[in-house]
Amino acid sequence: MLNIILFGPPGAGKGTQSTKIIEKYNLTHLSTGDVFRYNIKNETELGVLAKSYIDKGELVPDEVTNNMVKDFLTREKNEHGFIFDGYPRTIAQGETLNRMLLEMETTVSMMIALEVDEDELVKRLLERGKTSGHIDDQDEATIRNRFRVYEEETSPLAEFYSKLNKYVGVYGMGEIDEIFDRLCQAIESKNNAESK
Repeated sequence: MLNIILFGPPGAGKGTQSTKIIEKYNLTHLSTGDVFRYNIKNETELGVLAKSYIDKGELVPDEVTNNMVKDFLTREKNEHGFIFDGYPRTIAQGETLNRMLLEMETTVSMMIALEVDEDELVKRLLERGKTSGHIDDQDEATIRNRFRVYEEETSPLAEFYSKLNKYVGVYGMGEIDEIFDRLCQAIESKNNAESK
């Protein structure tokens, strides 16, 4: 099983690249946004609970998020593996994910981080903001603040997966296909090393 956590700052191209990775490796996409929407829309017990926090403007506790992820993994079984998008966000979630996958007799194969220059990302997002209508993509100060939040949230996770020898940084600049080739090389070289 190939279980990839795809990381990268806003505008790094995670959405574009994860679609290509999913297609090539037959993975199931686990996006926390989608998982939340599914549970809230279907008014599952977890969805109702999550909505009660969201409606108050509070963060949904890890335990609720973890249970939604576990439910998704059980429901969407895939022998090829998963690509995780937006999860885990904290070390506690990373530890929980490790336990969940162990119960499924598998593990996180790698955390791939798309590394892109901040000024390039600001340019990309401001460009995207002109057509996407996303308010948070139209103001440079807001964009740079999102990067600071990303750094604070994810640098501990990068360290966590580095210690487990699961972290792989991939240069995220250039044409979409060039970046995809680099990602595939990273996936295959890590996979080959694991299977030896």
